Amino acid sequence: MDALTAAAILFGAFFVLLFAGIPISVSLGIASFATALVFLPWDDATYVIGQQMNVGVESFSLLAVPLFIFAGNIMNNGGIARRLVDLALVLAGRVPGALAHTNVLGNMLFGSLSGSAVASAAAIGSTLHGRQKEEGYDPAFGASVNIASASTGLLIPPTTAAIVYSAAAGDVSVSALFMAGYVPGILMGVVVMAIAYAFARKHRYPKSGRATPAEGLRAFLRALPGLLLIIIVVGGIVFGVFTATEGAGVAVLYTLTLSMVYRSMSWTAFKEVATRTVSATGIVMFLIAASSGMSWVMAYTGIPAAITESLLSVADAKAVILLLMVLVLLVVGTFMDITPAILIFTPIFLPIATEIGMDPVHFGIVLILAMCLGTMTPPVGSVLFVATGVSEVPVERVVPRLMPHFVGLILLLLAVTFIPVLSLGLPGMMGLLE
Repeated sequence: MDALTAAAILFGAFFVLLFAGIPISVSLGIASFATALVFLPWDDATYVIGQQMNVGVESFSLLAVPLFIFAGNIMNNGGIARRLVDLALVLAGRVPGALAHTNVLGNMLFGSLSGSAVASAAAIGSTLHGRQKEEGYDPAFGASVNIASASTGLLIPPTTAAIVYSAAAGDVSVSALFMAGYVPGILMGVVVMAIAYAFARKHRYPKSGRATPAEGLRAFLRALPGLLLIIIVVGGIVFGVFTATEGAGVAVLYTLTLSMVYRSMSWTAFKEVATRTVSATGIVMFLIAASSGMSWVMAYTGIPAAITESLLSVADAKAVILLLMVLVLLVVGTFMDITPAILIFTPIFLPIATEIGMDPVHFGIVLILAMCLGTMTPPVGSVLFVATGVSEVPVERVVPRLMPHFVGLILLLLAVTFIPVLSLGLPGMMGLLE
């Protein structure tokens, strides 16, 4: 039986189960096992799939995922978001539509610390919603800015998306991925701010006034302990002081200490944070385990090699191949969350990317950025639904306001795809590329 038949069984079963409402992780596991049964006896298929699922999560580097999730949940409940918003408002106060720019800066700062687009959209959006309403902002516009900028934290380190990709790609350097995400992540925020600025000027949204030097210094000092986390964790990982997993442990210890200093988390709140972390970790780890089984089945049946050969035979121009991959990733991102998408499509598209001379770090950033756009689009769009809920505005009202941001971010995705220096320049300068 050829790879094409195996691919039809594997992906056919997966999508049928997915659209039937079965959770992604369970759909992955069942589809992988069903495909393995076509090629192997029952006992062998059961043993191999079980073994591969265990191997998939038996990784020291993946221990960073639950630790970063824990640190992000602590920060979301530790009063840090409010301090970052105050600092962002000082920075954006003299620009028309200052609260919209504050939203973007707040998401860039908090998202990079929490590593979660959903947490960032909820924390920053809920902090600013009331004030935007008082100053006459269109709720759909405010929600669209929050949605479009919330995913910057998936690129700006420390980010669990880079860690998951590193594991899926065969231990691509986390340090290089962290540094490669800075410029695209910042550009993502700049694109959203530029579009928000044009809209705010057209509708004459107010500035927030100039902060006095004393007020600016006070806001900076209040936010500084949270900002130091980026320097400590990212700096420590990049310069080899500790591994990504050890850095995640440092982040947990630091955020716990900060919450105790701020006296912003009770014992009851801590238990709720720990419970949410365990629940989220279980979901992510089971996804990784199930996708490891699928990766083995694909490798065993030769699916990635067949897809690579087929795509290269259809289009021999590098630009066309890159455009096809980006198009597929954009479509996938509309109905699949970022973690399973990275785990499923890395083993499929990475061989193609390397075959046409694309650096694995560059491909990882393109993949993550494409998935960022998926978080803001229906039907899955986790950030879209969280942000519209926080802003108390229907999705159908937000989508038209979101379209200019979406178009701008697609152009950014194409720029990052076809201009490698945007992602590889910084890690290259620091000697992190192999």
